[in-house]
Amino acid sequence: MLLKTDIKELSKYEFIVWLKSREIKPYRAGQVLKWIYLRQADTFDVMTDIKKEIRNRLSQHFIIHRLEKARIETSQDGSKKYLFKLCDGKYVESVLIPEKDHYTLCISSQVGCAQGCRFCLTGQGGFSRNLTKGEIIAQVRDVAADIGGQKRFSNIVMMGMGEPLANYSNVVEAIHVITEKDTGLGFSSRRVTVSTSGFVPKISDLGHETAVNLAVSLNATENKTRDMLMPINRKYPIEQLIKACENYPLMPRRKITVEYILIKGINDSEQDARRLAKLLRPIRAKINLIPFNSYEKSQFQRPEESVIQRFKDILTKTNYTAIVRYSKGQDICAACGQLRANMMPDSKSPCTTL
Repeated sequence: MLLKTDIKELSKYEFIVWLKSREIKPYRAGQVLKWIYLRQADTFDVMTDIKKEIRNRLSQHFIIHRLEKARIETSQDGSKKYLFKLCDGKYVESVLIPEKDHYTLCISSQVGCAQGCRFCLTGQGGFSRNLTKGEIIAQVRDVAADIGGQKRFSNIVMMGMGEPLANYSNVVEAIHVITEKDTGLGFSSRRVTVSTSGFVPKISDLGHETAVNLAVSLNATENKTRDMLMPINRKYPIEQLIKACENYPLMPRRKITVEYILIKGINDSEQDARRLAKLLRPIRAKINLIPFNSYEKSQFQRPEESVIQRFKDILTKTNYTAIVRYSKGQDICAACGQLRANMMPDSKSPCTTL
């Protein structure tokens, strides 16, 4: 456990209050935060434009914490999965995905997940706790430091372990730091996406308090099937979720991303595709079709390629932007729905190579 406070747990305002209470000028907050987020400083000693007396006082009260990299796995396709050990001994995973001209980082918001989606390996391990604001920020900051200038690192998706909107305050505070240009990590809000399983009460709040993109994991076109796949649907059924999306305060020229995991014999029929097209009419949406990513002992299967393409064709013929997302990192259990960081660092991966 940390004996000092990780300074990343403080907002800029909280840090300014702390400085003022010690008669230190508030502009010092901006200097310190630039060193931490823009220059990747690990100690206060390197902050040469700050008086030594102030640096010493900061060192007495705070630490600039890095997550412990318990394991890094590299996929055949170049994806990297980071297993981070937290201060209380728990684990969380993040996945760095190489794109054509940039990297996308998939980060987690909770240790485990309480939603219990039946197709998701993460949920099978249960829920442990929320990640703190600093732990969420650290995934981005630490991976950025690890890869250096190898390739442009510009996209962040909260689609890893956990339900982001169930850890709302920490997620939103972390987003503010991640997207702050002058004293944060400087990512464009247009390049940050938060994915929800359908936590309806916080969807509108996210749109009003941030400018990030919204992704919704739908995965079924009628309540009976979604109840079976995603228990959250019993509390917030499809009708409520669609209404929340319809009322979401979208930025100009942006769309809500609807994620639809295609599962053989469950939600991949032509009727499902037509119902999906009708269901989404009230929403400015684009659709990501994700063929199910298998893992050991899973009760579900991936549809045949012809079925996947037929499903996509029905959507595109009704004027939707529909893209089949073939997940990367499957050979290291880093694909969508495969993260499970409570696996110990030396344990065998439960994933199957497809």
